[in-house]
Amino acid sequence: MAGYLFGPAEKVPEEFNGGFSLYAAAWPLVATYPGHRFQTGLCGTWMGPQQDADKKIEGKCYTDIEGGLGWWRDTHFPTITPKFIMGGVAPNFRWIANGPGYGAGTWEKPRGQYGVAQLSPWLLFPLDGLNLKQGTSGELFGYGYLPLPLTNPKTTTAGKSVPTGNHCWTLFLSTANFKGPVAFFTPFFWSQATIENPEWAGLMLDSRPAGPNKAIQMETQHVPAILSTSTTGKVYARVAPTSFPIGPEGYSTVLHRLTAYKKAALWDNVKRWFDGGDPATGLIKADASAVHTFRQGGGSSWSVYPPGTPREEKVPLAWKSFATSFTPNPITFGYHWNEQLTRKNGSLVTLPEYYRLDSNGKKPQWSVVSSKDVPPELGLTQYRFETPKEKPQDPRTTPDEAASCWKKPGPAAGPFQAHLGDGSVVTYYWYRFADQPALLNADLTPEEREVMQKRVELLHRGWTKDRNYITPPDAGTLAHLDPALILTPPRGLDAGYVPIATRQELGGSRNK
Repeated sequence: MAGYLFGPAEKVPEEFNGGFSLYAAAWPLVATYPGHRFQTGLCGTWMGPQQDADKKIEGKCYTDIEGGLGWWRDTHFPTITPKFIMGGVAPNFRWIANGPGYGAGTWEKPRGQYGVAQLSPWLLFPLDGLNLKQGTSGELFGYGYLPLPLTNPKTTTAGKSVPTGNHCWTLFLSTANFKGPVAFFTPFFWSQATIENPEWAGLMLDSRPAGPNKAIQMETQHVPAILSTSTTGKVYARVAPTSFPIGPEGYSTVLHRLTAYKKAALWDNVKRWFDGGDPATGLIKADASAVHTFRQGGGSSWSVYPPGTPREEKVPLAWKSFATSFTPNPITFGYHWNEQLTRKNGSLVTLPEYYRLDSNGKKPQWSVVSSKDVPPELGLTQYRFETPKEKPQDPRTTPDEAASCWKKPGPAAGPFQAHLGDGSVVTYYWYRFADQPALLNADLTPEEREVMQKRVELLHRGWTKDRNYITPPDAGTLAHLDPALILTPPRGLDAGYVPIATRQELGGSRNK
């Protein structure tokens, strides 16, 4: 089963082009982890550069930030609890950055592993993605991206006469046990493409504002299903038990408080602070924000089909027979469920499992049927969706050579270890901010990195992890990050130093 669910958000004015934030529900979509073919996101969005009417790069240079909550085929240490990745896509997927030390390519030929720099001194970002607390089921995970002027604009890029801007798009979180900035995409992650394509200079996220009106969708690439044909020629399907969160009010909230910002929401006060002015509080200005409202509607392209089926032949589920888009208030999007066709179990509601290939009168569709309607000889009701036996995942590692940027100038303290709820152990070190590997690979001179170091020391002393930056949700409960990721800097390293993961490996029994 694969496809998209769509959220119908109203547009906001184009001047709200300084980033976004949202609260997405986090929950176990499936009851049993289905193996590494399983890939799906929870509700989220795609943020690309705002386009000039007279000079567009659409169709020539696809680039955006499209991470969020979910499960991915390259996740080494998965559980049924989702993880979070940053998901930066530099032009046409040539480079992909998912977090500090985590991206496309290999260490011999990196294509994104150096694209994200750590900013927070209080939160460890694992090499396998950011962990939520195990057992999270419907709580709201708040995140967003706003630019910070951590660098200065450059007139050259890697020695070429093409510019690099100073938009350091920074991940901000709003969770129960951590709030504030975490990590940022280095401007060079975006502008490195202009070395070969100078015509793209000034059109990417290193210098361009962000498009304010983004698609709100839930992208599902693979949920297991089994199909069988009866002796009468009827085709039946069973989908692995798939669930959504459901609250005491009887409906599901999947997304809340989608907000677009003007650049002045944070940038102006921070820039003045870095230039010697009064300290910026970090509070994002409410009067420089616009909260999207949701209208009635939305839809689904979820389909069930055998592998290799052409797109035009994929048959959709009769989604609206059991799900109705619902807006309990103008800034919240969710679903009502047909109680006769779905099954409630505590904080989750499980969708129909059995379907028959029918027609809606015009086109084929998968109609919901009960297990009693499925011919017993097909064996669908006896089938069990189980976690397949797979080889243990290899550790995630980073370069260990003495001459590598991980060792020269190297860390200031460590090694330390964090034991995570996904069964993995993360080895990490404390690096001076300006000496972390990502910044040594960000086309910055030593002098430019020292400018950043002084600015980040101001942030570390002034912005704590226990106060609001993004406006809190109006309802619901905030999700927790894995408590093992919340750190206290070692004595003497409380400002200007950051934790950097260097290895992640299985550490004992797995909690599926």
